[in-house]
Amino acid sequence: MEDNIGTTLNEQLLRQNFGKDNNPHAQLLAGQDIAKVYAQTENAIAVLSDLVSDKSYIYYGNMAATLGLTEEKSEIASIWEKDVLERIHPNDLTEKYRMELYFFHFLKSIAQDNRRDYHVSSAVRMKTSQGNYLSVWHRIFYINSTPNGSIGLVLCLYSFSSHPGQSSYEGMIVNTATGEIVKTSKPELDNILSEREKEILTLIKNGKLSKEIAAELSISLHTVNRHRQNILEKLHVNNSFEACYKAECLGWIS
Repeated sequence: MEDNIGTTLNEQLLRQNFGKDNNPHAQLLAGQDIAKVYAQTENAIAVLSDLVSDKSYIYYGNMAATLGLTEEKSEIASIWEKDVLERIHPNDLTEKYRMELYFFHFLKSIAQDNRRDYHVSSAVRMKTSQGNYLSVWHRIFYINSTPNGSIGLVLCLYSFSSHPGQSSYEGMIVNTATGEIVKTSKPELDNILSEREKEILTLIKNGKLSKEIAAELSISLHTVNRHRQNILEKLHVNNSFEACYKAECLGWIS
């Protein structure tokens, strides 16, 4: 389940319309410098992900040894730090992805100039090289937007928590400029698709054709096709099969 939700989030991030302008090289270098400083100062693991080029740059502080991570792959051809993510407790990883998906949609709804004020702060459990779980503080910052408004650079930080012993995932969106906590909940995430869109997607999953869906719901074929297009756009997918797969992974349809 957690890998499937991760795939959903991955594709929503990568399928943004970045336009013709990529991340300026100077901004990428600045992001890499920030990541290095965090890793060195906090003994953290810092991951800078370039969504435009689908690459990540990983910087390892000393906590990496405790988690049994090596420093062989400092640059990877993915925005996901798989070796790190595999050490997160499966239940926590699922909820982490849910929060990040909501955060992505939240940031897309606010002014670009305000995006850097917000980040996700989470408590997760991560498995050490000895097989036990330790509390880890995980933070996500979207630190650069492309000129057309798409999110370009993401900084993820992992450091050992000063509040050990949690037994489940805890996460929140924080405005670092004001101290405000953005209220989030699973229903808010679930509302990315409307109830009608979920209903149509369920029928698609059950093998119904558009004309059959129109007849069953007493709506026009044009309306069904419009809903189908809206679903693809909201989930950032190419086809209905991918849409059904992602919605099922997130628990929106069954």
